[in-house]
Amino acid sequence: MSNNITAIGKKNPNLPFHPAVRAGDFIFVSGQVAKDENGNMCSGNIEEETRWTIDSIRRILALDGADLSDVVKVTVYLEDARNFGRYNRIFAEYFPEGRVSRTTVEARAVIECKIEMDAVAYKPKR
Repeated sequence: MSNNITAIGKKNPNLPFHPAVRAGDFIFVSGQVAKDENGNMCSGNIEEETRWTIDSIRRILALDGADLSDVVKVTVYLEDARNFGRYNRIFAEYFPEGRVSRTTVEARAVIECKIEMDAVAYKPKR
């Protein structure tokens, strides 16, 4: 890796990437699904899985001193587009000012989950 790109978080030995990487002033969070603070998969309704997924992103950002207020872009993959309104209400609780760019698409995940998100945060190094 370039000196300007650093890995964030503990790499899963079964996957060829880290939970996030910092490239300059940006943090790129890999796709996250509903997991608890110990990394265990959580299964629930779309509202619960949305909360757990955003909380996973929040925990990863915190590893490099960032938080959700630093997020500038989120890509969301919904298993079922009919859940859009329900997930959108929860998303709005976490990003109440709407100062984030977002794309939402319907896609089947490679694992059993209702939602997956990746994120980009802008957090200049001090």
